[in-house]
Amino acid sequence: MAVHGLAQALATVSLSVTLSCVTLRALGGPPYSSCFISRSFHLSSVIMSDSNGADENSHNKAGTSPYPGSKVELSQVPNEKVGWLVEWQEYNPVEYTAVSVLAGPMWAYPRISEKNFSPKFNEKDGHVELKSQNGLYEIENGQPRNPAGRIGLVGRGLLGHWGPNHAADPIITRWKRDSSGNKVFHPHSGKNILQFVAIKRKDCGEWAIPGGMVDPGEKISATLKREFGEEAMNSLQKSTAEKQEMEEQLHKLFSQEHLVVYKGYVDDPRNTDNMWIETEAVNYHDETASCRLLIQREQRKKIQTSKARQCFSLTQPG
Repeated sequence: MAVHGLAQALATVSLSVTLSCVTLRALGGPPYSSCFISRSFHLSSVIMSDSNGADENSHNKAGTSPYPGSKVELSQVPNEKVGWLVEWQEYNPVEYTAVSVLAGPMWAYPRISEKNFSPKFNEKDGHVELKSQNGLYEIENGQPRNPAGRIGLVGRGLLGHWGPNHAADPIITRWKRDSSGNKVFHPHSGKNILQFVAIKRKDCGEWAIPGGMVDPGEKISATLKREFGEEAMNSLQKSTAEKQEMEEQLHKLFSQEHLVVYKGYVDDPRNTDNMWIETEAVNYHDETASCRLLIQREQRKKIQTSKARQCFSLTQPG
């Protein structure tokens, strides 16, 4: 379909869950449920006046207490003092870095004060992209400053890179169809119903787009396909033959025409005054419903496994 038409359709789709959810688990991460959803939503982004200011609604999730995975309470930042242009000499934010980051994993930068550590902010630092999609950000006392304003917490938190931490979010869509393969029309608007793939996180119960962080040196297109395969298609748990089949299907889907829906800052609870998440959300339209067949197969396998386990438990001696 035309990109312009799809962009319009993304803004007006109706509400209904159309497939039973299949429980998935990403290696080393929380379990997910994945299914096609069609619902009414509006695409929005953080409005940022410049690198020193912030819209009053830019921290709906960032800045909430306690900080994720901890009992750390953030310093309270009134809406009128979020922007860096507002003078606030009494500002004394909490400092916090998660134990997982302090352990020094490969994906995490060291302390700013670390010897021989001098990251190249606002440019590419080796294989790590430290350019912001929202333009130049300021450096104060050797540390980058969150372009959306004060959070109430300094340090690394749960994030790996000082400055922007880049993510990618694939939005996979299809038209809702009946059992005969005909497109289903909305009863009131008369328009086709557009559906998209979402995952339901087991740790917080929220629905999300199946995305993730961009690895150093990785192209956004590769991240989009990898994250969708891991989180929505359970690729980490598949056999070699199943992975090959899935890879062929995903290659067809992610090689076609696509639409960049949003690029920029993300209001994320993991953000700090010095580190923040930015994403590139890209829409791929599955006109042939290839992903639907793959997800339905996962659903059938889960049901068969569940029945087998029930049968096994009933035949065991008491």
